[in-house]
This record gives sequence, C-alpha cells and structure tokens, in this order.
Amino acid sequence: MANPSLSEYLAQSQRGLYQSVFGEEYLQKQSYFTVDSATGVFNTTYGRKVWQALNNQTRFFNAIPRVVWGNTAGWRVRTDRGSGRSRPVTETGTLPTVDISNIESVSSLPRIVSTTFGASVKSVFTAQLEGGVGDVLALENENAQLDHIKEINEELLAGGAYLTSAGATTTFTVPAAIAKHFKIGDAVSQYDNSAAGFDRTSGSAVSAVNTSTGVVTVATGTTFADSDVAFIYSRAGMTSIDDVVAEDGAAVGGGGSSRVRAYDLTLGGRTAGDWDAGASVSYNSGTGRALSLNLIDTAIQKIRENGGEPKLILLGHDQYFNMERLLNSSQRYMGQEEYQIGVGSERTYPGTRTGLVLATYQGIPILPDADVAKSVSSADAVLGSNVYVLDTDYLEIAIAQPTQYVENRDYFAANALVVRGLLYTMGEMRCKNIWTQAKIADLNS
Repeated sequence: MANPSLSEYLAQSQRGLYQSVFGEEYLQKQSYFTVDSATGVFNTTYGRKVWQALNNQTRFFNAIPRVVWGNTAGWRVRTDRGSGRSRPVTETGTLPTVDISNIESVSSLPRIVSTTFGASVKSVFTAQLEGGVGDVLALENENAQLDHIKEINEELLAGGAYLTSAGATTTFTVPAAIAKHFKIGDAVSQYDNSAAGFDRTSGSAVSAVNTSTGVVTVATGTTFADSDVAFIYSRAGMTSIDDVVAEDGAAVGGGGSSRVRAYDLTLGGRTAGDWDAGASVSYNSGTGRALSLNLIDTAIQKIRENGGEPKLILLGHDQYFNMERLLNSSQRYMGQEEYQIGVGSERTYPGTRTGLVLATYQGIPILPDADVAKSVSSADAVLGSNVYVLDTDYLEIAIAQPTQYVENRDYFAANALVVRGLLYTMGEMRCKNIWTQAKIADLNS
C-alpha cells in the first residue's frame, strides 16, 4: 500500500473519527497496531501513523492571519486621551489645559518552536523490504510536520493559571489533563491562598512536566501547597490567547490571580481596566456554571463598547454542543457561512484562508477546537472548556522565519548510526488591541 501524501493525511484528520485514507479496518483498535518500539519497524512506524490520524486538527492556528514579522520588535499604544484637553469653550472663556497622550511601548519578540525526528540506518534499509513501510524517513517527516503544527496550535490555546491539588519545594500538581499547558522553559509564579498574596512574584523555570500524573517540576526556592495558584509568568513558546485576556484579580479556581507578562509587560501592570488587561473576563470563583446566551451576549457587548467588532467565537466541542442546544431551545437556529478573515477595512473572500464551513451566532462564526483550555474548580475538578469571543482584526501570527527543515547524517556527532531531522518555526502571536477580546471561564462541560 502506498503511503498517503501529506495533503491527503491532513484532509483525513479533518473528516472525522471513522473515515481514513487507510481504510476503515485500520481504525479499529487491534493489539498488533502497537507503538512499542520493541516490536519492530512495521508496528512502530505504521501503527503510530494510523493512531496519529485521530486528532491532528489545528483549527485556531488556521483561523488567525499569518503575516511577515517585519522590521519591528514591538509597537506603541496610546493608553489615555489626556486629562481635560477637550471641553466646551465659551465666547470669552479660557482654552482647555494642554495635556498629552500617554504612550506605552510594547515588546514582542519571536519565539522558536521545534520538532525532532529520526531513524536508524538499519530501519531505513529494512523498511524498504517486502512488508515494510517504504521510506521510513519520509514517513516520520510527515508525522513530524503534523506534530509541529499541532504543537503550535496547543501553545496558542494553552491555559495560563490553575489551582494546585498538592505541592512541595520544587513541584506542584494539577489535574493531568491540564498539565500539558505547562511547557519546559516556561516561568511559573505562585499565589499563596493561605496568605492571600503572591509568594513568588517572578517566574521559576519549569524543568519537567508529567502529563500522566499532573506533576510539574520547577526550580528550587518555590514552595507550593494544596490550593495555591500556579500561573505562567512568561512563556518559553508562543503567547496564548489565554495570556492575552489575563488580568490581575482573576478568580482562578476560587483562589488568587494571574500576573502574566505577555509581551514583556511590567509585573503587576495587568490590572483590570488597564490597556494591557482590558479584555472582558467572566469568572465564577471556581464553581462550574452552565453556558448561557446572556454570558455570550455580554462578551459581545463589552467588545463593541470598547470599539471592536467580534469576528470569531472560539470554544471547545463541549461548549459547541451546549450552545447548539441553547439556540435550538430558543428557536434561534445556527446559520451556516464560510469564515472570513478581516484586517482593518480589508476582507478576504469567504473561505479563501481556511475553507472551513462554520455555524454562526449573530453573524459571528463559531469555531470549535479540541485544544481550547478548560477551567479547574475549587475542588480540583476539570470543568468545561472556556469560550473566547475575539476581534481577529487585532490578532495575527507574525512569522520571523517560516518553518525550516534541517537534516543531519553526521554519525560521529550523533555517536550512533542514525539520521536525524529537525523542523523549527520562529514567530509569535500578536494582539494589537486587548480591549476587543473576551473570555468566559468556569463553565460546565
């Protein structure tokens, strides 16, 4: 059987769980489709590829415009109009007091995301024999490409602050399903709920993450306890949409608040109402609640009051079905239209960027993505996914270096007879206007 092309493979991952270019019998879980490396080249490589096809969706990444980085390391924002510079003036009255706008600088530097793969010289040879998978290096290259884009999508949707269920000098524990949001190299800070204050106001680097147990290891000098809040102080990877809407004073799991330094903002500067934390965020103190149209309408209203216009409702599949039931029960059926990306006053033709056909609410496309972050309750239970209402006119993925492929066959450097490959992308997600974004958290699934 010939290996499918990358385009065929990507198309299959969007079609559903039980449709496959391999034939439906290969999506039945059989013991001989193992990924145990001890069972040989066929099962290791072929079985891995089949099972990777189950969820390689990267919808949020596809929906945000990509732009060239450009000759910039940031931008400037105007944070106020000046005090008393505009007022009525009578015929003989005095002029308003001269004042100037407050301009702040925002730093945005590119981040690097990398994916590696490899194959031994022996496996490259034996895979070409009868019963093998063909070009094993090309096969792993395809898999690595899928994994690379999936990693970027997960980083863009990573959650930023979670209640801990246990802690020690160098570790803290969160639900296993949440641990993937912490990446090696991230700087994590702590809010001590018992003392009602920040025990650590600067980041402590993450050195290990166990996605099976939920244990995250950080540098020494940070002592976590049960019911503390661990939050990302700064990212090693790309800024997530959850970082964009973060603010001080956020009731995370009924506990403390987040001081995320997205775009290298000063510590403690992200207070509610400031330009850098002006997003509308709706929490419920770590108690799950049902999604309602009132919550969504409020998020839309806040964005419009801040001068924006919602272009996208981003949510998990659980909230998508909840929203569908809400609209059906109210006899307000979802419309169907193709997604359109807008930048300023310009618009793409419908569907030209992503080709996705989406449900809409009040004319706003609804995009479900399996990687959307979930909230955690004050009882350490994983709640439903968050809902984000976004004005994509001010969101972009700036690419400093497009994805590069590097291959190495230096056996002496590797000290082994292996061929190694590397994919890396340099870029960052930018948000030019945080005021026009909104988040709804603490929702039931």
